[in-house]
Amino acid sequence: MKQIGKFKTFSLEEVLDEALGPVGTPERDEHERCVADAVYAYCIGEAIKKARLNQNLTQEQLGERIGVKRAQISRLEKGHSISIPTMRRVFQALGVATASLDLGAIGKVSLW
Repeated sequence: MKQIGKFKTFSLEEVLDEALGPVGTPERDEHERCVADAVYAYCIGEAIKKARLNQNLTQEQLGERIGVKRAQISRLEKGHSISIPTMRRVFQALGVATASLDLGAIGKVSLW
């Protein structure tokens, strides 16, 4: 906590510690996992959007290529409802022939 004049300010870490407990507690670890998952999904959505825009496609046109409505493409680009089978269909429709998942020390897994 920092005192600025008559106001008290708190860092994000202090607020999270108060609301969820310190790092290492189940609630805090679950929160951190959910945040990380959301960031990864957002990055995948941004990759879909970037690839679509590079090909000058609308969301509706990409949706037609994979058999879904524009709203579903919008949700994917925002990082919602992304599964590996859906990613495969979208990226293949965008011309991405292969993809792999890097599992670190375990190695890489081909997704398609």
